[in-house]
Amino acid sequence: MSACEDGRRAPVRLNGFNRYLSLWVALCIVAGIILGKLLPVVFQKLGTLELAQVNMPVAVLIWLMIVPMLLKVDLGALHQVREHWRGITITLFINWAVKPFSMSLLGWLFIAHLFSAWLPSAQITSYIAGLILLAAAPCTAMVFVWSNLSGGEPHFTLSQVALNDLIMIFAFAPIVGLLLGLASISVPWATLLLSVGLYIVIPVVFAQLWRRRLLTRGGESALRHTLRILNPVSLLALLATLVLLFGFQGDQILAQPLVIILLAVPILIQVYFNAGFAYILNRHFGVAHCIAGPSALIGASNFFELAVATAISLFGFQSGAALATVVGVLVEVPVMLSVVWLVSRTRPWYETHGARTSLP
Repeated sequence: MSACEDGRRAPVRLNGFNRYLSLWVALCIVAGIILGKLLPVVFQKLGTLELAQVNMPVAVLIWLMIVPMLLKVDLGALHQVREHWRGITITLFINWAVKPFSMSLLGWLFIAHLFSAWLPSAQITSYIAGLILLAAAPCTAMVFVWSNLSGGEPHFTLSQVALNDLIMIFAFAPIVGLLLGLASISVPWATLLLSVGLYIVIPVVFAQLWRRRLLTRGGESALRHTLRILNPVSLLALLATLVLLFGFQGDQILAQPLVIILLAVPILIQVYFNAGFAYILNRHFGVAHCIAGPSALIGASNFFELAVATAISLFGFQSGAALATVVGVLVEVPVMLSVVWLVSRTRPWYETHGARTSLP
C-alpha cells in the first residue's frame, strides 16, 4: 500500500465561516474604518493601553487566536519526522531558507521600487517589514485544512507543523532581525524578543500543557470538544483585531485605497512561487503526491496571526507593517484554495515520468 493510500482521509470541506473568511475580513475593514471615524477617542484610548510596548487588548486577542490553533499541534509527533524525511527536508528548506528571503527581495523590488510612486514614502520601509514578518513564520493551523482538502498524508502534516513550531521558537527572531537589518530597518531587539516569548514560546508551552491535560482526563473526545468551542472564539478574536487595526488605519486607507492592492502583489507572487518550488522539488526527489501536496501548502502559507501581533508590537497600530500583514489575512483563503486546486488537478502529471507514489 502506498503512502498516499495509507494516509487518505474522507474529503473535507471548509465550513461556511472559513469559506468566506476573506469576505468577513473585508467587512471588518469597512467596520473598522467607520468606527475609527465615529469613535476616534475610543480607539486612541485602546492604543495607549500598553505594557512594555505591548498593546494589552491586542495581546489578549492574539492569545485567543493562537492558543486554539496550537492546541491542535502534537509536539509528540516529532518522532514521525524520520518517516517522511524527504518531504520534511524540502519543506524546511522552503520555509526557512527560501520564503523569508524571497519575500524580502519581492518587497524591495515591488514596494521600494516599482510601486513606490503610488505609496506613501514614509511607510515604504514599514510595508517591507510587514511583508518580511508575514513570510518569516510558517502556517500553524489552517494548513491542516489545506492538507485535508488536497488529500494530504495527515501524519506528515502533523509532524511538519510540530517541527516548524519548535524551530520558530529559535529561528523567528534571528531571521526577522537579519532581514530587517538588510532592509535598513531599525530592529528593536527587546520588543522583538518579547514578541517571540509572548506570542510563540508561552502559547506553545501553555497549549501543550493544556492539550496533555485534556487528553489525560478525557481523551481525544475531550480535545475535540474543546477545539469545537474554541475555534469560533479564535476566528472572532481575529476579526476583532482587524476592526481595531483598521480603526487606526482608516485615514491612510481612505487617502490611498490602492495600497491594499499593491501590497497584495508581492504576497501573491511569493505564495505561488514557494508552493510551485516545493511541489517541483518533491516531484524531482520522488516523494509521494500525498506528501508533496501539504509540503507545497505549508511552504506557501503564513502564520499571519503571529505576523499581525509582532507588527503591532514592533511598529504600532498605525504602521505600514501592520497593514501589510493584514493584507496577508485578506488574501489567505482564496489564494490557498487556488493552490489546493492546482495541487489536486496536477496529480496525474506529478505521478507520470517515473514519479514514485510510495516514498515519504
